[in-house]
Amino acid sequence: MNRRTYPTDLTDGQYKKLKPYLPALKPTGKTGHPRKYSYQEILNAIFYQLRSGGAGRLLPHDLPPEDAVYGYFRLGFGNCQAQ
Repeated sequence: MNRRTYPTDLTDGQYKKLKPYLPALKPTGKTGHPRKYSYQEILNAIFYQLRSGGAGRLLPHDLPPEDAVYGYFRLGFGNCQAQ
């Protein structure tokens, strides 16, 4: 991660515990466009937005954009709870 951290960010240990519950990554070169953001960055953005109560438009610029975050949130990624 090459950005400042936020209090809502997952630690590597927390992410390691959540990783088995996340969908498997597709092999590269099969279908669709290449992944731009890691699951950890998407989860960090979702947790930031949930904690701050802010609109997606207000996400800091160093987190993934609101359309990417919202797409993953709709898939059910927002059901994870950071401890």
